[in-house]
Amino acid sequence: MNIAGMNVRITIQKNDTVTDKYGNHRSVWTFYHSCWATASNQTGKEEDGAGHTSEEDLMDFTVRYCTETAAVTSKQYRILLGDRIYNIVHVDDMGFKRNSRKFLAKLEER
Repeated sequence: MNIAGMNVRITIQKNDTVTDKYGNHRSVWTFYHSCWATASNQTGKEEDGAGHTSEEDLMDFTVRYCTETAAVTSKQYRILLGDRIYNIVHVDDMGFKRNSRKFLAKLEER
């Protein structure tokens, strides 16, 4: 793992359910962990359908293994890079060596 290549700061957010004072449940994104990462293998494509052009932007984020990143799953977490939001599609344990983890993430449309 190339530590010098970890040159972008990412924030990992967790999806939590909160209850307001009336007892209503709603889903909110809360801060979970912030760390340095390597952003690589950025790929993208555009698709036309029903008069709407949608783009798909995928990127790999490699982070050091720690207890916080070990708990990250693709269903409950997302990554913030600057003002961009990436939904985690796949988590790669990098051979279960506990050195690093790689997250394949897709740019969320707003």
